[in-house]
Amino acid sequence: MRLSILDQAPISSNQTPRDALLESLQLAQAGERLGYTRFWIAEHHDLAGLACSSPEVMLAYIGANTETIRIGSGAVLLPYYRPYKVAETYNMIATLFPDRIDIGIGRAPGGSAEATNALSDQFLQQVWDLPKSIMELLHFIYNDFPSDHEYAKVQAAPLPDKAPEPWLLGTSKKSALLAAKTGLSYAFGQFMSDNDGKDIIKQYLDHFKPKRIENQPNVILTVSVICAETNEKAEEIALSSLLWSIQKEKGEGTKGVPSIQEAIEYPYSEEEQQKIEKIKQKMIIGNPLEVKQKLIDIQASYQANEIMLVTITHSPEDRLTSYQLIAEAFM
Repeated sequence: MRLSILDQAPISSNQTPRDALLESLQLAQAGERLGYTRFWIAEHHDLAGLACSSPEVMLAYIGANTETIRIGSGAVLLPYYRPYKVAETYNMIATLFPDRIDIGIGRAPGGSAEATNALSDQFLQQVWDLPKSIMELLHFIYNDFPSDHEYAKVQAAPLPDKAPEPWLLGTSKKSALLAAKTGLSYAFGQFMSDNDGKDIIKQYLDHFKPKRIENQPNVILTVSVICAETNEKAEEIALSSLLWSIQKEKGEGTKGVPSIQEAIEYPYSEEEQQKIEKIKQKMIIGNPLEVKQKLIDIQASYQANEIMLVTITHSPEDRLTSYQLIAEAFM
């Protein structure tokens, strides 16, 4: 089974943003040592507790400090940017780190309405125009505009020997059908969706139309996972991210991921306890053997080519241990 890592660069309550970004690098290096296929880092804007607003900056840093693991954005939020600039940026990264770069494309705002307005005064229009922007981006990446196109003589230089691999990220049937129509690989964010992922991925597979000879349908399923030596330990570690989800929903959680002790001592209401149980239904929490079996089952059930894991803990050591135990379980 191909396993990969999605990092949201979470800031724990005892960390600075710099600490969190350095932990992202260490996680990418650990992922490489452990045999993970790829490492993606997300883009967020002015969201308390998340440190990465510019994946391309982190990718340059991570690429310079790793050797083989594929690295990419999960995702670059394309409605904020002109496709030409995105192509230039990722072509340059792909030139520096050959045959290792992915461009995960997303349409979400990745932050508050105020942050969205600060970044763009045409965000909603650009979301509407996303199919057009994606096709423009692909033409720049592959340097294959029709000869009569206004950009036919424009190159997103430097042109790497191997173009970055584009992916469309999403959580809905709409994103799946757009990925299928444009011949893109598709990453479904099961960890952040209440939709029927199985049906959505089936829609993608059923409607896929290759746009290039090498295009084949390709699916990543992203799941939230916390693994520890025992189920009890995993459940305890998971309390931090579960409480943080509750706090963020209430407009709190500005100090970052709370400690396990804080999560244990928190006075949960009955409604909050019910919300936690609902969140846990979308997570995989357990010991290595149980986590391995659940990942095998979910891969088969969702028809995914690859499973991408997102793990948020208060302790960086617990996060690294989780990824290590899972990797070792599959050896």
